[in-house]
Amino acid sequence: MADTAAVARGRPSFYACAVQVAEAREGYELWRPNRVKAETKSMKAVIAFVLLVSAVLLVIITIGGWERLLGASVAVMTLIWAGLYVLFALLVLRWSRGILPVAAALAVILAIFAAIAAPDWFARSKDGLDSPALPEDLLGLLCLVLVPVQLVLIAVAMVGFNQEWHVEEERPIGGQPLHGEDGGGGAAPAPA
Repeated sequence: MADTAAVARGRPSFYACAVQVAEAREGYELWRPNRVKAETKSMKAVIAFVLLVSAVLLVIITIGGWERLLGASVAVMTLIWAGLYVLFALLVLRWSRGILPVAAALAVILAIFAAIAAPDWFARSKDGLDSPALPEDLLGLLCLVLVPVQLVLIAVAMVGFNQEWHVEEERPIGGQPLHGEDGGGGAAPAPA
């Protein structure tokens, strides 16, 4: 009720703006031209793949080194981070462009954590220390692998963000070009 009153006064509330759905004029449909390009479809798949690879690496490192992590809270946070990456991959597959800067920011933080953690895993690889489920050298190597994977994630997320998946255009239903256009950006064919 308050939302409609705010809109009537010319000041739309947050909730009124959040539920607006773009609608096309009668006889027209909305389409997103940047989503049909081969490079955007490929980039979407690459971003989702890198997010899933990152999540798998996080789960392997966490479960493999669970006994030697600083505490259960660190392990749980890492598993939550992996879950977020899986969620982000699903959102990217649904063309959610807004999640890409968040994924890139988390990748920066994770790359720093992985770079700091790798030497400590290698330092634990000594006689007399209890080993976790996976060898320390393997866990250190996986942490080192995680760093470039996160750098790739940052790069592809920013490329995907710049592809403007959100752009919408109106076109006549059925995809017929508007008057004076051929749909490809060139000159319209001469009328017969």
